[in-house]
Amino acid sequence: MRERVPMTNVDPDRPPVRTRTADGVLEVVLDRPKANAIDAATSRSLGEVFAGFRDDPQLRVAILTGAGERFFSAGWDLGAAAGGEEFEADYGKGGFGGFCELPDRNKPVVCAVNGLAVGGGFELVLAAEFVVAVEHAEFFLPETGLGIIPDAGAVRLPRVLPPVVANEVLYAGRRLNAEEAKRWGLVNRVVAPGDLIEEAWALARRITAAAPLAVEAIMAVNQATRDRPLDEAFVHLRSGDLVAYERMLASDDAQEGPRAFTEKREPRWQGR
Repeated sequence: MRERVPMTNVDPDRPPVRTRTADGVLEVVLDRPKANAIDAATSRSLGEVFAGFRDDPQLRVAILTGAGERFFSAGWDLGAAAGGEEFEADYGKGGFGGFCELPDRNKPVVCAVNGLAVGGGFELVLAAEFVVAVEHAEFFLPETGLGIIPDAGAVRLPRVLPPVVANEVLYAGRRLNAEEAKRWGLVNRVVAPGDLIEEAWALARRITAAAPLAVEAIMAVNQATRDRPLDEAFVHLRSGDLVAYERMLASDDAQEGPRAFTEKREPRWQGR
């Protein structure tokens, strides 16, 4: 029997987006009962949060999770759609969900998937650099049954799944459970519900322990070369046109790393 995604029941006194920061990590909690669905206003709020994350030199990694245990996010708020919100509404500077299309995003996002990732919720997962999921998480795209398509999913999913698997998810709404998603490379690790946030923070702290300019350079290289043939990718890498890569090579941190290794101490990164 097909599960019905509940309509959003929003408490006007309850903020739909909550944040906290510590040790260079930003945690973002999507909290819109009953299914953490995202309307245009919430998407714009998320966009402001993630733009602030991008622009704050003290923040290195973001974690995105949903409130509750059943839904990570049900994606586009069908209640808002029924009320007249258009499919191509203004979702803010980062596109739907705040970070999927955020210009110049140069810091990684960890999705801590606490339940069902449906439609646009799954698309958020596909846009993240790292994914930790609970054992009962599921990932699916029901859009064709609603008369629309998953725009970002139709672009991203065939790049990360074998064609026949991606096609079944996109065309027929196949659900992937957490272990399947991990097996196909969509999830880094699957954990018990009580361990989700702790594991996401542990992963984020391992990233913050790395040199910040090196992390930024990896993201820039990946974004600039992933659609190029291998020989063209290496030519572009060494062309001098990748600003983040050249900045990393010329940085004090590029000297500090080898120096700390030979002196048998922890490196002291300066981000310059």
